[in-house]
Amino acid sequence: MKNKNLKIYVLGNLLVEKDSLPLQLVPKLKEVFPRVEFVIVDPNENFPPPGEKDLVILDTVLGINEPKILNLTDFDNYKKTPISPHDYDLLIHLLLLKKMNKINNVKIIGVLPNKSIKTALKSVINLINKI
Repeated sequence: MKNKNLKIYVLGNLLVEKDSLPLQLVPKLKEVFPRVEFVIVDPNENFPPPGEKDLVILDTVLGINEPKILNLTDFDNYKKTPISPHDYDLLIHLLLLKKMNKINNVKIIGVLPNKSIKTALKSVINLINKI
C-alpha cells in the first residue's frame, strides 16, 4: 500500500459548522486507511511538530470548486484574503516556515464547507489515494 507511512494532520472545529467536515470524516477515513495516521491538531498550538518537514493537511478551504490537493503556491492569489474558515494565521504560519526552510513541502487536502459527509468522504478517499 503506497500510503503505508502517511501521516495526515486534520484541522477543523466541531463548534463551527462550516469548519467541522474534516473532523467528521476522520472515523470513516481511519476505517478505509488503517495504516494512515490521522492526527487532529490545533494549528495555533505548536504546529507542525519539530522535525516535520513534509506535511499533509486535511482542512476546509474556501474558494475552491471541488475537493482537491493544494500546495502553498496554490494560495499565492489569496494572500490578502482569508481562505480558511478556522484561521487566516495558518497560511501565514506555513508560508513563514517555508521561507525559513523549516518545512519543505505542504499538501493540503482541501474540502468544501457544508458538503455532505458521504460526498466529501468519497472525494477525500480518492485524493488520499493520489498522495
